[in-house]
Amino acid sequence: MEGFRFPGLPTRVVLGHGTLAEVPREMETLGRSRAVVLSTPGQRGQAEALAGLLGERAVGVIAEAVMHTPVAVTEAAVARVRALDADCVIAVGGGSTTGLGKAIALRTDLDQIVVPTTYAGSEMTPILGETRDGAEPGQKVKTTQKSQKILPEVVVYDIDLTLGLPLSLTATSGLNAVAHAVEALYAQDRNPIVSLMAEEAIRALARALPAIAAAPQDRTARADALYGAWLAGACLGTVGMALHHKLCHVLGGSFDLPHAATHAVVLPHAAAYNAPAAPEAMARVARALGAADGPQGLHDLAASLGVPTALKTIGMPEAGLDRAAEAAVANSYWNPRPLEPGAIRRLLDNAFHGRRPDAAV
Repeated sequence: MEGFRFPGLPTRVVLGHGTLAEVPREMETLGRSRAVVLSTPGQRGQAEALAGLLGERAVGVIAEAVMHTPVAVTEAAVARVRALDADCVIAVGGGSTTGLGKAIALRTDLDQIVVPTTYAGSEMTPILGETRDGAEPGQKVKTTQKSQKILPEVVVYDIDLTLGLPLSLTATSGLNAVAHAVEALYAQDRNPIVSLMAEEAIRALARALPAIAAAPQDRTARADALYGAWLAGACLGTVGMALHHKLCHVLGGSFDLPHAATHAVVLPHAAAYNAPAAPEAMARVARALGAADGPQGLHDLAASLGVPTALKTIGMPEAGLDRAAEAAVANSYWNPRPLEPGAIRRLLDNAFHGRRPDAAV
């Protein structure tokens, strides 16, 4: 075996049924006593219920998290957190709320506790993507940065909180997690430990998501999905990203596409693009899916779950494909296959129309 580096991330993980009740104890373990609870507007009820559970430990609720973590929203939230003299933030929800907590922590160095209610996986990473206004009117630009200040201190996974997650969001956020694991298998800094975690994450999610689609209250399947999402997020937090995440950051940040659905659409196409340069990774993906071919198996899994498989169905304008291709190639992440502008444009065209993934782009 060749040598490798494994930068283990120091996040404490609690996973089980009813673990929401352990959040006060986790605050005490961190030595914190003044929490602001974060959520989206739609999950304000959950945030207020958690604040009620915390009692005097909760000093406020900010239910303003939105997709792609706009800097303006973060700055307003930071001002409120400081005015409340908080010593930690607790994010309850999906990737949007986790993103707001991370952005606040980056600016304040406050501790974070995250209570995920989807399978986004971003709670396990020291990575933050933010959007801000671009140079042109109405233009949005998404930037990504990595810092240990961004990594949450504690993640509390409560399987019971996912039982009511709508099937559409279950499927798209689950495929978002699968994308983290797929890219980990061909990352520049991949290592044997992360590869084991990534393959197990794909296997767990591929087993869980169809079972949840058939029986949304299947507690075993929900537990498998949350376990897989945790592993996938840990993979993303440990090794680097490549073409898939670059494309999704460009599409989501520039065109305000739904985050998880964008990952679900793009994943098979990005995997197919990289398949010739990463045969071992694609073999592991196929094995985890129980499919003959990794990219095709990813496409078929998404289709079987009834999620969107075309960018045009989730709000992408066809006129924006050229701009997206140019942005994906500019300041690109490392990728196992060199980024060829014409091939990336064809990849995006296939994803726009919902065609089957094609390694020959």
